[in-house]
Amino acid sequence: MQLSILKNRYSVLFSFIIVFLISSFLIRTGLLVASLMKTDLSFLSILKIYFTGTFFDLGVSFFIVASYALYLLLLPQKWNNSKFNRIATYIWLFLVVLIFMFSFFAEITFWQEFESRFNFIAVDYLIYTYEVINNINESYPLPILIGGILLLTSAVMFLFYKKKIFTNSFYSNTPFSKRFLISGLLIGLAVVYGFFVSNSLADGSQNRYQNELSKAGVYSFFAAFKNNELNYNDFYPLIEKKLAYQVIRKELSEQGSVYLNEGNSVRRKIDNGNSAYRPNVIMITVESLSAEFLGSFGSKSNLTPVLDSLAKENILFTNMYATGTRTVRGMEALSLCVPPTPGSSIVRRPGNEKLTTVGHIFQQAGYNRTFFYGGDGYFDNMNQYFGSNGFDIVDRGKKIMVGESYTTKRTIITDDQVKFENAWGISDEDLYDAVIRGSDQYYKEGKPFYNFVMTTSNHRPFTYPAGKINIPSGSGRDGAVRYTDYTIGEFLKKAKTKPWFKNTVIIIVADHCASSAGKNEIDISKYHIPCIIVNLQGTASKVIDQTCSQIDLYPTLFRLMGWNYESNLYGKNVLDPGYDSRIVLGTYQKLAYMKKDSLIILSPQQKIETYIYNKDTNEQLPAKFPEPIIQQAISNYQTAYDLFKNGGLHW
Repeated sequence: MQLSILKNRYSVLFSFIIVFLISSFLIRTGLLVASLMKTDLSFLSILKIYFTGTFFDLGVSFFIVASYALYLLLLPQKWNNSKFNRIATYIWLFLVVLIFMFSFFAEITFWQEFESRFNFIAVDYLIYTYEVINNINESYPLPILIGGILLLTSAVMFLFYKKKIFTNSFYSNTPFSKRFLISGLLIGLAVVYGFFVSNSLADGSQNRYQNELSKAGVYSFFAAFKNNELNYNDFYPLIEKKLAYQVIRKELSEQGSVYLNEGNSVRRKIDNGNSAYRPNVIMITVESLSAEFLGSFGSKSNLTPVLDSLAKENILFTNMYATGTRTVRGMEALSLCVPPTPGSSIVRRPGNEKLTTVGHIFQQAGYNRTFFYGGDGYFDNMNQYFGSNGFDIVDRGKKIMVGESYTTKRTIITDDQVKFENAWGISDEDLYDAVIRGSDQYYKEGKPFYNFVMTTSNHRPFTYPAGKINIPSGSGRDGAVRYTDYTIGEFLKKAKTKPWFKNTVIIIVADHCASSAGKNEIDISKYHIPCIIVNLQGTASKVIDQTCSQIDLYPTLFRLMGWNYESNLYGKNVLDPGYDSRIVLGTYQKLAYMKKDSLIILSPQQKIETYIYNKDTNEQLPAKFPEPIIQQAISNYQTAYDLFKNGGLHW
């Protein structure tokens, strides 16, 4: 005798949930059997896997059916047996079955490679769609697989037809009160799972296999998308934790630094003397400004006459490297001065408030701090990150991101203050005008200021105000670079007329390069960026040619300004007599550490690759390294991840 829930309008919906739960049970069992020889699981552990797994499977099923439950609630009774409802129901069921069949196939292949449910690697695969599709096409017989998925989907549809599940739904008469109760419960449960059930609830065991088998693939995928990270401890090479901190503390030690705590900490007091110079600081973070665009780095295109002139007259870093290939990664490096932990930037992750940022150091010195952005700072969680770390916000302000909770002041750049705008934001000229206005106001208030400025003009579609330069707007990257250079010159002309300029240091640095594609998966040359410190009093023009990272910019600047401060940064003063050149950089998955010419790349599945890097030819030649340098590479990433996850980067 059929259950009553399968004899009303919701018969298709509940039957789908049952099929989904059975299929999930079979997939979990298959993964368990395939890994049984490695798992070392007790009978009680296996029971916990199925209990917890079913709990998460239910959550996935509620997410899937929530929209259909709302549809069934609102569908008038007179339309229940209509052609419209029949077609809508058939299409909905076919699509959701097709999708979950495909997801199950993807889970199996993902487990074969990583022995894990979906994580940020799976999210990453969505970013590199071209490579992934070609890899699948080359690795699997796609026509057979697609045919099999379609066959299984058709089999489910036929089963529903044979069991008269469609008939039970279309010919039912379910009163609105009952529909309201059922749909309300299903939608409510989906909301509860979405907001209150963390994927980390499955991580209660020391046995990683038990944790992963307890999860549901789709649930894990969206949790990874939300959290934007890979668990370093699960997927990357580790050394003993105590040793990792010993190694990193030794590496970060430098002249004038004293550690404040023993053990698992990098907090230290930096003593740079007693003659502190406290200027205003404006950092212009330029979108996609590769070093190769500047004449100072060998370009013959004459696209950057302003920057090239500044490079000759001020402090120029000739061998600085970005930590990543996205703006938020550059922001992370320039504000937190930490290595790029796997997944997305900390800027986009939960738990990134009240961190020991460079801005916090300026706050301790009595500075106003403001984040200026030419677009809408809701994008990539930028406003939330800077706002929850004490920065006021000045942006275009067209949108407000759900969940933003910072309490600092937000100022909108209004329409009458904008002369040109494209999809990414206002022109750099308009942005710099906002910076001038803000700096004027801070000067009137009598407090020093630190401005973090993020530009947008050097970004596709490469459009800018007409008549400013001799390259037409929208004609390509060269025009955008030339316009970027022009606007920096115009900004400096205006700034020099202001009473605050004489006591203001201006930093010009790229967030990342214009392209990261190269012959190597991590192509070192594609991380090479320019950095110029302008108008630093008492310092003649200077070339800093030590190989260094974005994370080293502020420790070096603070040394030049003679600041004493508390540091929780991984960056170092590159002018220290004992500085040993090294850089940290990566993609979403690959993490690289290069000391002099020794390159170590860390990857999921605890993989370690070692190369000698030839800068002249941009070649990476396989080589074997002694254990200490590999430990240095691991300790940078292992401890940075550990500190962020366990609150060690918070003040």
